[in-house]
Amino acid sequence: MTSSRRVFAIALAAVLATALAGCKEKRDPGFQGWVEADMIFVSPDEAGRVTRLNVREGDEVKVGDQIYSVDDDLQLADLNQNKATLANAQQTYDRAASLTKTGSGTQANLDSAVSSLRVAEARVATSETRLARRKGFAPVAGTIQQIYFREGEMVAAQRPVLSIMPPGNMKLRFFVPETELPKLSIGDEVRVACDNCAADLTAKIYFIATSAEYTPPVIYSLEERNKLVYLIQARPSRPDALRVGQPIDVHLNPKTPVADKR
Repeated sequence: MTSSRRVFAIALAAVLATALAGCKEKRDPGFQGWVEADMIFVSPDEAGRVTRLNVREGDEVKVGDQIYSVDDDLQLADLNQNKATLANAQQTYDRAASLTKTGSGTQANLDSAVSSLRVAEARVATSETRLARRKGFAPVAGTIQQIYFREGEMVAAQRPVLSIMPPGNMKLRFFVPETELPKLSIGDEVRVACDNCAADLTAKIYFIATSAEYTPPVIYSLEERNKLVYLIQARPSRPDALRVGQPIDVHLNPKTPVADKR
């Protein structure tokens, strides 16, 4: 073999060795997870037919915005009936109070009239509350995430008509193996990566599960311990940059040593 060929072979071997070494380097894939949110479900107290929807999915709402209405015929009739009962109870009370002042009535009759009047007033107040609650108002500010019943559809009592997602209720869920658990603590900041997302997304850990998602039988062998994973939940610093159900990768930020902080 000539000297030039020998030099070429050595150089080629060096390049291949470098390439193989690069392939063997471990790339940090992060921990896989996804985006979730704690929804706020808004529902009527009593069954009825949806008569009006004031929002669409994706709309932003503020606290107190009217978002839907349910038919109120039965509640209105109940209120009118109780108002009539209240009027009769008021007349009975006025008559009993007048007779008591002149000495023609008894205290027992007056007490009974007062009791009937208070009951009638309470029933009217209850009917007014039932009637008012036929209109649904946003209890929180957020985005309309999903509408379950449309105009003209019957909705059962305490079944949600729609759901609202407050930005602060967005959360990230991911799992870490048992060997990585000591590196994490409540309040730690982690880096978040996803497809076509901003490069500076972060989140703060607020929940670490105390029990493993997978429990091997009886004795922890070395292989079985590697299968132990723990649920971690974190709040994103920019919830508006993420979407519910979106897959993410979470990377741990190395903690700054005390000497470096100083």
